[in-house]
Amino acid sequence: MLASIPLACFLSLSVAASPFRDDDSDDDNLLPARGFVQQISRSSQQGSPVSNQSTTTAIFDSSYVVSIVQPDLLPASMSNLIYVTQERELRGIFAKYGQAGQFLSGVGLSPGLGNITQYYPDTNSPQEAWESFQQPDTINVAAHGGEESLPKPVSPGLPSMVTTAVQALKDQVQGSLDILYYGPIHIGTPPQTLTVDVDTGSADLWVPVNCPQCSNRMLDSTTSSTYYNTGKKFKVTYGEGQVSGTLATDVVSIGSLAISSQYFGAVSQESDDFNDSPNDGLIGMAFGTIASSKKPTFFENLIAQKKVAAPLFSVHLTRNQVTGSEVCFGCYDATKATGPVSWVPVKSQTYWSVAMDAISVGSARQQVMKTNIVAAIDTGTTLIYFPDSVAAQFYALIPGARNAPQYGSGFYTYPCAPKLPISFSFGGKFYSINEYDFNLGRTTTGSADCVGGILGLGSGFPSNLAIIGDEFLKSWYSTYDYSHGARVGFSPSVNNGPHR
Repeated sequence: MLASIPLACFLSLSVAASPFRDDDSDDDNLLPARGFVQQISRSSQQGSPVSNQSTTTAIFDSSYVVSIVQPDLLPASMSNLIYVTQERELRGIFAKYGQAGQFLSGVGLSPGLGNITQYYPDTNSPQEAWESFQQPDTINVAAHGGEESLPKPVSPGLPSMVTTAVQALKDQVQGSLDILYYGPIHIGTPPQTLTVDVDTGSADLWVPVNCPQCSNRMLDSTTSSTYYNTGKKFKVTYGEGQVSGTLATDVVSIGSLAISSQYFGAVSQESDDFNDSPNDGLIGMAFGTIASSKKPTFFENLIAQKKVAAPLFSVHLTRNQVTGSEVCFGCYDATKATGPVSWVPVKSQTYWSVAMDAISVGSARQQVMKTNIVAAIDTGTTLIYFPDSVAAQFYALIPGARNAPQYGSGFYTYPCAPKLPISFSFGGKFYSINEYDFNLGRTTTGSADCVGGILGLGSGFPSNLAIIGDEFLKSWYSTYDYSHGARVGFSPSVNNGPHR
């Protein structure tokens, strides 16, 4: 799905004491173990390159490529396809991260939550649901359908979802490519149910309200006794597409978690880009410092009001399954992981951005390319995007790889065989990508070349920023923690076992 607004740096606020813990409170009564696991759906397009557990590789679905390429450059088998989806994603990325430079410099940010102290029980707590933290030096993903054994899953000092609820998401799948993950949200009194794309790469919540040309469901503000329109203008631009309206407040809830006066964009106009989306709106899960509304996010309000057991949420994204994805609000679902969490500090409390140290290619990391860039972990982006120069250096490590402008700017092809292990180093630890997700499919029937799932972004995009989307996150159960100075945790996903 199209992502939202820009990337930014955290505006540090000093706090004399933690707002989440009273100094004279008893450890046994720190906070109820509260949370909610929201199941989400997935919208996909072409899907993972390998068609099944066999060695058969699907043909690349060129309906995912940019529409600006010349038709005569495309293989004949692709000439009648519509080239719109990736163009939309690219427009969204350029708009979403368009202010990355100034945000990374701490310019133009809204106030954040400040320095959040961990307020869930530590390992000395009498609550037995929390287990000791374990952190391996390196974590590897088992190959798709492989036999590699992984450590026994643990709850690494995190609130278990056993005493809470999990909100399911749906996966919009088209062909074999997972496009976006979305789930229900309730707004108003009495509550009205709409669906939103869950996006860790943006920070605004918006839904259609009294929008004549909107094709999806919308909020009927006239029937909500708690709806209030501030009259202030609201607009989010996605390249050539945009949504606009006014800033409003109302009761917003996901599962049992509710905020009584949550700010959101009441969208009265939206461009045609959104007409074929399965979701009605979007919920941004990045830091409120970058919100165009200049207001705290829904989850930040849950933290401030102590409505979740911990200042964190966890995301599980399925691979080519409409159901099964979820967001665990204030909790960690150990059933979605096959190993312990490894933590990476956040570089900037704007997006969930981490240091990317290196990229490796080969089973024994035979080729390692050192990098010095920031990587934004983004559930609202389908593929993986590097600055052009970094993408070129990466594919130079793969014999036979070449630029593929016939599919659009930034695309590359590479030999389908042999197997190509790829991993990224975040904070000094390597995390691999499942080949099933990196390989977008053969260029043509019988071709020995496949299309790679790492794309280059050219002029207008920050030269030190990578976007790590769902292609990577389907292999890693990810946890986004606002405490400890903010950090992202990666646990090997259950997706990587046989038949996933």
